[in-house]
Amino acid sequence: MDFKFTPENLERINAEIKKYPKKQSAVMAALYIAQEQNGYITSEVMKEIANILDMHPHDVLGVVTFYTRYHQKPMGKYHIQVCTNVSCMLRGGYDIWNQVKEKLGIDNMQVTQDGKFSLEEVECMGSCGTAPMFAINEDYFENLTKEKVNEILDSLKNTN
Repeated sequence: MDFKFTPENLERINAEIKKYPKKQSAVMAALYIAQEQNGYITSEVMKEIANILDMHPHDVLGVVTFYTRYHQKPMGKYHIQVCTNVSCMLRGGYDIWNQVKEKLGIDNMQVTQDGKFSLEEVECMGSCGTAPMFAINEDYFENLTKEKVNEILDSLKNTN
């Protein structure tokens, strides 16, 4: 199945390209826009981005596989990334990780049956001074406690 950007998203990518001396530098923005449109990054998406940015598809794949923000399979409406790197680990990151896994009944890179939540263990999200933390989509939740985690997840469970 071929992937094509909507005219609006193609316009957004062209605006990103204009920000850089080389159009290939817009690859991260293009991937993010594609993920917003498609839900995740497929090989067809990578080929289309490579074509637009005059890149080899393998170079686009290298970016996709390096950064945790890009997904190669469908994720939940609320994608939760729990940091378990050193600072978070020392301040209870694994307790938070285990609590989220238990509460949602899923493990790393799994999606709840209703498609509402997905879970990913990540190395570092640059919030070491406010550990432990997790991100839900683009929002950071820091200085987490078990009570805060329950409040956050319960509030999301009750949304559409």
